[in-house]
Amino acid sequence: MQDPPALGARHSKSADTTAGDATSAAPALVRAIGRWDLTAAVVNAVVGSAIFGMPAAVAALTGAWSPLAVLLAGVGIFPIVLCFAEVGSRFDAGGGPYLYARQAFGPAAGFQIGWILLWTRLLTGAAVLNVLVTYLAQLVPWAGTPTGRAVTMTAAVALVTAINVLGVRQAARTVNVFTVAKLLPLFLVVVLGAAYIRRDVLAAQVVVAPNWTEAVLLLVFAYGGFESAVIAAGETRRPRQDTAFALVAAMVVITAVYALVQLAVVGVLPNAAASKAPIADVLAATIGVGGAAVGSVAAVVSTYGWLTGFALLMPRVVHSMAERGELPAPLGRVHARFRTPYVAIVACSAIALALGVYGTFTATATLSAVARLIVYGVTCAALVALRRRGEPPAGFLMPGGPALAALGIAFAAWLLSTRNLTQAWIVGAIVAAGAVVWWAVRRGDRRPAA
Repeated sequence: MQDPPALGARHSKSADTTAGDATSAAPALVRAIGRWDLTAAVVNAVVGSAIFGMPAAVAALTGAWSPLAVLLAGVGIFPIVLCFAEVGSRFDAGGGPYLYARQAFGPAAGFQIGWILLWTRLLTGAAVLNVLVTYLAQLVPWAGTPTGRAVTMTAAVALVTAINVLGVRQAARTVNVFTVAKLLPLFLVVVLGAAYIRRDVLAAQVVVAPNWTEAVLLLVFAYGGFESAVIAAGETRRPRQDTAFALVAAMVVITAVYALVQLAVVGVLPNAAASKAPIADVLAATIGVGGAAVGSVAAVVSTYGWLTGFALLMPRVVHSMAERGELPAPLGRVHARFRTPYVAIVACSAIALALGVYGTFTATATLSAVARLIVYGVTCAALVALRRRGEPPAGFLMPGGPALAALGIAFAAWLLSTRNLTQAWIVGAIVAAGAVVWWAVRRGDRRPAA
């Protein structure tokens, strides 16, 4: 049975109609992502490198109560997730938050959200590349040298790019494999940690001046990434039915895993806050010296899995924007044989690689986190706007949606208010650059018609 026409793809369809048979014969994306593929993509997008360092930082801020901080952060982010679940269930075209904002607030607002989302993920990709090199250098020291760092990053990006260009089915299956692979060591930490948790170790996790605000802020950033998993709706078999399920199911699993891992860390390691590799240290404490190596391998697998998901999802925003004439037309091309947006995939990978080679983890990760909050707030606002308009219809209608949207907006605004002026200035510069690109591309589009 053929899928219904993709809402939000009206621009490309009308272009096909006016352009004639040659345009209508252009290759299109193929719907190959099922419900569980989409759920795995959400898990993979969220569970990256943060979980391998986060437990120590949270323990330093809240001590033995840190598992509760993990749960509170999960509760705080959930209204935003539910907003994404409802809004995402209204669309079956690719683009995610870009498409939502475009439909709710117009092309200019949609472009800016797509532009911000693009740079959010590119900066995150650069940060994850640096984490990948750091962990791999513990196993292969050469990877930590300047030459080794550049070669490692280039090889990693080249492989994930090739996988994603060759087809969405192969990419989705690869993401599924990496999702299982990255969860297995975390489940191992939970199961082994449960047998080794001691009350005296928990009691030793004392923090003189607990800082719950900073702990929740740190954790909210660790929960981020789910917004990118809804981008590939144009290649999802039943996006209106499956988006809400995938988001809610994945985030429940992630919250439970994060909280249980945090409990294992503070219950097994006497001075959890001082651990530089808490997952590896818990495994070393429970299964011996080899546990540290297992933890390092797990970190490499997790970060590489995230990169695979990045190359699967982020180019779909670029492709969607190019289809609507908001980015250069070549970025909207689909490979005739593999049916993938190959130009967008290669372009995103190349930019992320350049940022990774020339940037640092802290700088790129912080900017990514700040920009992400804008995407969250606007998507929550889109829920209210689309409900008032009454279309497109929702596949999932969230009870008390407007109230939860208001909570999500307030939560994002609070987090933004804690950031410094330097970060705000750089995000403002990204927005200004987006305005210039928007003007230049639209001006170029008008020239032929003159």
